[in-house]
Amino acid sequence: MTQPRWQGIFPAITTKFHADESIDAEGTARHIDFQIRNGIHGLVTCGSLGEASTLTLEEKLQVAKIALEAADGRIPVLANVSETSTREALRYVDGANKLGVAGFMVMPSVIYVADAREAMLNVRTIANAAQKPIMVYNNPVAYRVDLKPAHMLELADCEWIAAIKESSDDIRRITDLRNTVGDRYQLFLGVDDLAYEGLALGCDGLLAGVGCAFPRETVALYDLMKAGRFAEALKLYQWMTPMLHLDVSTKLVQNLKLIDVLVGVGSEHMRRPRLPLIGQERAAIEAIVKKALATRPVQYQSVVS
Repeated sequence: MTQPRWQGIFPAITTKFHADESIDAEGTARHIDFQIRNGIHGLVTCGSLGEASTLTLEEKLQVAKIALEAADGRIPVLANVSETSTREALRYVDGANKLGVAGFMVMPSVIYVADAREAMLNVRTIANAAQKPIMVYNNPVAYRVDLKPAHMLELADCEWIAAIKESSDDIRRITDLRNTVGDRYQLFLGVDDLAYEGLALGCDGLLAGVGCAFPRETVALYDLMKAGRFAEALKLYQWMTPMLHLDVSTKLVQNLKLIDVLVGVGSEHMRRPRLPLIGQERAAIEAIVKKALATRPVQYQSVVS
């Protein structure tokens, strides 16, 4: 198989809901179109930020369909696989394949903490069933499953595995991966506030969270880094960093949906037990975003309409 060349900014999109917690198809499509018009290179549906754990399998397929229709072939749409069992993951992959997704991002099976042997077999089984390019999501901080460079070397014979989303929170892992697996995989950095560092170390792209509300700014960071304009990129990154910290939180959904509202590109509705932020938590984020908007670099500003 000829591997796709995934690179650039792939937002892990939020799932938009109505006040009654039903999926807001129009709002989700509108937000995706906003991001595409501002230059993103691909997207992933129903990840952690997309509240996957609160969605049924059928609802995740519904979101994938909405994304495919909104993208209309302009960018690749990857469907995130985060089922509680390999069996359910295969059922989801079959449904998403029938919709025509470009590939999949594969998280560890949620709830159960697999060891490396179990996690690798899970990835292999899903990849071989999907018969489409796979991005392996490695996030030992959140999901307590860690596929280290040696494990990814062992998986290198699986032709369908094309990329890694590395979210170990240890920036040294990027160099360790390159030294171990070379260019076998495309490497995406999945921790918002390590974006500059990851790109400086040669990552092919970013799985962005705050990029959902600031897509053009995030694309500009990527472009500047790839062009070797590191001083300009650093200034932009420093402006973004207070907001990027909000992605690295157990309340990332609440934080980033509030950012969407403050920027004017989304709603704050989410699935309970999550609730919108209140009090000092809310005020602190409002202050961060207010300052960011007041000092926003005009030359990189996302266009809403």
